[in-house]
Amino acid sequence: MRRVLGLDIGSRSVDAVWLEGTTVVDAAVADSGFDPASVAAAFVGRGDHDLIVATGYGRRVAGESFGAQVVTEIKAYAVGASALFPQAGAVLDIGGQDTKAISLLAGGRVADFEMNDKCAAGTGKFLEVMARALGFSLEEMAAHSLAATGDVQISSMCTVFAESEVTGLVHRGVDRGLIARGLHESIVRRTISTLKRVGATGPLVFAGGVARNPAMVALVRESYAGDVLVPVDAQTVGAYGAALSASNDGGL
Repeated sequence: MRRVLGLDIGSRSVDAVWLEGTTVVDAAVADSGFDPASVAAAFVGRGDHDLIVATGYGRRVAGESFGAQVVTEIKAYAVGASALFPQAGAVLDIGGQDTKAISLLAGGRVADFEMNDKCAAGTGKFLEVMARALGFSLEEMAAHSLAATGDVQISSMCTVFAESEVTGLVHRGVDRGLIARGLHESIVRRTISTLKRVGATGPLVFAGGVARNPAMVALVRESYAGDVLVPVDAQTVGAYGAALSASNDGGL
């Protein structure tokens, strides 16, 4: 049986999934570092595949370097999410430096999408910067956000301005947990607005690295008018969809 390696080469991580038919036989995630092509090459170098399909920022490089077929991130996430959850009506992927909102038709076909790839606002990178400004790890920030009761409005979603705003709030003695909750709520409000613009309805698959943040998951579930489904391995949905694309239609 043909084995396909799906690669999602992103700004913060390189994710890999190996499929035999439609069965996942292995998966791996590694930090992109300063040379994501070399990280991807390490997965390719394992040699246990017959075909490579790549998605993400580095997909074109993978095509040139490894002879990989390529698929857009939108299609990869739509295919991967609908394969995991056939009832899915929409997909939300919040990664290291971009956000994708996708509405789906029957069979996982894309109805509409919007992608925030020009600004890191509301992404994993944004959360990392805000956690540092608060003196928290990402895990601590999520935990304090969930525990906080109260309301602190964060007016800016620009990473630079938001960091300055957060620093000012800390210096004024505002509880850091409340600030953390305000940051998460700001991201979710922005995200829900994006989902509405693409006409997202029905069960929502929340994928990407930020789907591992329990505060984000809880707040999206509170705000979205439908079920929110989080894959066990949320970070590899794009790589999974890329690999499945080859199985379905040659990875084009």
